[in-house]
Amino acid sequence: MSKFCHFFDISLSYGYGITMWNHPERPYQDLPPLPPAEDVETPAVLKATVSASRALARLDGACKRLPDPTMLINLIPLLEAQASNEIENVVTTNDELFKAAHGVLATMTPQVKEALRYREALRVGYEEIGTRPITTKTAITVCSHIQAQSAQIRSQPGTYIGNPLTGNRIYTPPEGKDVILQHLSAWEKFLHADHGLDPLIVMAMAHYQFEAIHPFYDGNGRTGRVLNLLILIEKGLLELPILYLSGHIMRHKDMYYRYLNAVTRNDEWEPWILFMLSGIESTATWTLNLVDVTDALRTDMESRIRNVNPKLPAGDLTRLLFTQPYLRIENIVNAGLAGRQTAARWLNDLAHHGVIGKEKVGRGSVYINSELLRTLFEMPLPH
Repeated sequence: MSKFCHFFDISLSYGYGITMWNHPERPYQDLPPLPPAEDVETPAVLKATVSASRALARLDGACKRLPDPTMLINLIPLLEAQASNEIENVVTTNDELFKAAHGVLATMTPQVKEALRYREALRVGYEEIGTRPITTKTAITVCSHIQAQSAQIRSQPGTYIGNPLTGNRIYTPPEGKDVILQHLSAWEKFLHADHGLDPLIVMAMAHYQFEAIHPFYDGNGRTGRVLNLLILIEKGLLELPILYLSGHIMRHKDMYYRYLNAVTRNDEWEPWILFMLSGIESTATWTLNLVDVTDALRTDMESRIRNVNPKLPAGDLTRLLFTQPYLRIENIVNAGLAGRQTAARWLNDLAHHGVIGKEKVGRGSVYINSELLRTLFEMPLPH
């Protein structure tokens, strides 16, 4: 294990400083617990909270009305995984990630494997909070899946945020396993305390605190961003993990670290909270727009399938193509729609008429909902 690590695994150009703490060479053992003494629910924050809450409620309501939200459950976490990993400079393309997730990528790079582990960590965390509240154990479970090994609370000194080449330190997080566990215990209590703060504000503040504690040797940023979604779900603000919040952070990566830095240096909570609330509102709106656009694509595809062959089960085929945009013949067989030869004839006919794409993979073929994937990949990141 290296004696240093990068905070959020980012480049130095997005350095992270610390709350009213002018001693970056010293571990910040006395990181103040939450909530801070000052009133963080300023008029600007309260106004932004209302807007973000309404956008999130509209998204949650729209998803509950969908006859089948499987598409969002399958696809949005992949986008979230790609963006969250890119924040850490672990770069993959959406195309290779989606192919890997659907088993049609011949060779997976280490970066693709990392992104898929993020999606798995989100899934496991989502299932876990269905049976127990978010705790330090939740964070450990999430981080363990991200790292593909058992995550350990830091017990050795030497971790710092800074330049590993020069040894210049920007911040040294708390040291000592017992100290870190005390900070995490206070973080847990804040999450579940009856302090009267809006849950969205709680999420924003808890995210800052978790990153400042920096409890693990690696994977802190990604773990924290998974926890963001889990907190929203636990608080009843979102039913499914379909908020593309890392897309907003990726688009405004410099602001993300600058505002975190401002909390640390000057106790400037308002800009940080406003940034996170803006991200929630914009990503909720982005996902709502995606629902509308894909609904139109779904209707169009069903109509085009019927035009090719009125006898085909257009509704069922469309549903499969939107939940599994890289479709194999066996997917139709397993769905009980047709035998293998009939399924192959259907898909080849649709590919011949340009309704779907077709790509050779190994000894077989995969049939691609190209319009859906183009829409997903070309939609700009949330503002």
